[in-house]
Amino acid sequence: MFRRRLLLAAALLSAPTYAQETPEAEGEEEAEEIVVQATRSGRRVHDEPIRVEVLNREEIEEKILMRPGNIAMLLSETGGVRLQTTSPALGAANIRVLGMKGRYTQLLADGLPLYGGQASSLGLLQIAPTDLGQVEVIKGAASALYGPSALGGVVNLVARRPGDELQVETLANLTSRGGQDLTLYSATPIGGGWGASVVGGYHRQDRQDLDDDGWLDMAGFERWTARPRLFWEGDDGATAFITVGAMTEERVGGTKAGRTVPDGRPFVQAQDSDRFDAGLVASYPIGGATLHIRAAGMLQDHRHQFGDVVENDEHDTAFAEASVSTGEEGTSLLAGFAVQTDGYRSKAFPAFDYRYTVPAIFAQAEHDLSEVVTLAGSARLDDHSEYGTKFSPRVSLLYRPERWTVRASVGSGFYAPTPFVEEIEAAGLSRLAPLAGLKAETAESASIDVGYRTGPIEANVTLFGSHMHDAVRLEDVGPARVQLVNFGTTRTYGTELMLRYRWNGFTLTGSYVHLRSTEPDAAGGRRTVPLTPRNTAGFVAMWEEHGKGRVGFEAYYTGRQQLDNNPFRTESKPYVEMGLLGEIVVGNVRLFVNAENILNVRQTKYDPLIRPVRATDGNWTVDGWAPAEGFTVNGGLRFSFGGQH
Repeated sequence: MFRRRLLLAAALLSAPTYAQETPEAEGEEEAEEIVVQATRSGRRVHDEPIRVEVLNREEIEEKILMRPGNIAMLLSETGGVRLQTTSPALGAANIRVLGMKGRYTQLLADGLPLYGGQASSLGLLQIAPTDLGQVEVIKGAASALYGPSALGGVVNLVARRPGDELQVETLANLTSRGGQDLTLYSATPIGGGWGASVVGGYHRQDRQDLDDDGWLDMAGFERWTARPRLFWEGDDGATAFITVGAMTEERVGGTKAGRTVPDGRPFVQAQDSDRFDAGLVASYPIGGATLHIRAAGMLQDHRHQFGDVVENDEHDTAFAEASVSTGEEGTSLLAGFAVQTDGYRSKAFPAFDYRYTVPAIFAQAEHDLSEVVTLAGSARLDDHSEYGTKFSPRVSLLYRPERWTVRASVGSGFYAPTPFVEEIEAAGLSRLAPLAGLKAETAESASIDVGYRTGPIEANVTLFGSHMHDAVRLEDVGPARVQLVNFGTTRTYGTELMLRYRWNGFTLTGSYVHLRSTEPDAAGGRRTVPLTPRNTAGFVAMWEEHGKGRVGFEAYYTGRQQLDNNPFRTESKPYVEMGLLGEIVVGNVRLFVNAENILNVRQTKYDPLIRPVRATDGNWTVDGWAPAEGFTVNGGLRFSFGGQH
């Protein structure tokens, strides 16, 4: 009963939630009743005026078999979301939502900024999906919900909840490229309304030079992670959730031992990371209202090496929020205040040190205008210590006649620039001029979403657009010197299509995204934003039978991309990636094997990664526009007992 009571309280009080399955009306297939946490409303996903993409536990388990060491695969195959390699030397990547750069996407864990106000590009590769219950993605400006770090969207990672009995899961995985993963997850009720879980993992990767040019195409790393959690639910409906996390990783890329870059010298690129974080989410009913408390802290130490230059630095984030929600039939209200500080300190380059403090007040209202129409509005006022007071509104409308679902949403927000654009994360601070005269980046985004569902068929069409003003980019200002400047407005428009068919244990899903993103060029005209493919598409076929196993096939197409400052080409090649997955269940043991990138697409088959001459920003590699690792096979086993197994 512990799990059932906790789920009910979460749905009513907007505490962290978990997806469970309930049947639809007689004669229709089962559908998931998923309560969304990221919007703070506590509504089911299909009642939510803001469109939220939700990956449930079943989808997460599929991706765990493909890439159990990180969440990159989990997010990269979501429609409208693209995983962009930011540092081929280290394999770092970030999340681009609807064409907007990854630094504008806020990464949260149970609604908390446990990975910092601006998650590093390596952050995605340091989070294992083992203990996730669901993943929520909000596309478009979400500053009205979460402030300046959510200008492009929000990805919220929601933890699994303990069941009514002890549950233990272990996973061991090996890859054909010299990778190993070992994870352990355990959850149990404790009594008195308490439950607990713990997840830990060890992950490593051998260094790989696949084209034998002396440069590592796959960085080597070794990583340890641990995260215990406590859950509590009182008899009066109060809930609490406490989490603590620790991660340490050593990652090495660049030149192999004894090899050099074109200037005749070795160039090792490496990063050692240590991260510690803690968070609290609590809800307490007071009369007809509910008090919500959220708090988090994160400290991350880095040792970067870029050839002969070593940069030691420290990032920290502190966050606290209190809000009160109330609701009557058809209407819900929420209002509160928050404060967040984000700090950076560099031993090598203290001119880039900063500390941003951002107190804020916010409010949210949702009202059912009729049985089929819901109107929602959010507004937030942030007082940024560096960039001043900013107002971020968002309005959404849901219209749901019978089998149709129509959503319209418009919002705006802002982003506080830091030195850590993608190029600087890849090349370091040594050639960057101190920040001066930068304005906050602001954006408006809008979308119209039309969905239809009948029996086993589900279809969805989304039209979206955004204007980013005072966008920041890196420009050359002299020999071996670059500077961040506000350069104008980036305009992005596109459409996203999805069609899904379910029959017994079979699921077929097709998706397509057409994207047009432009920015000012040096001649006063406009150019296509680099690394933004005009067309992408995907197809996934999956068969699964509970207690027996699953078989899956997937194919993804990535169209041509404009390339910037690439000495080998100005436009990338289009490519297709294919994969096969199989899993067999034998009692408490699951055996799995997965083949990724069967066609062996690899960027170094077309051109070298290494530039003939080092770039002005200090980078020795071109941008990553295609896979680096090529064809890879992984396999292993999962052992589980207790819980629902």
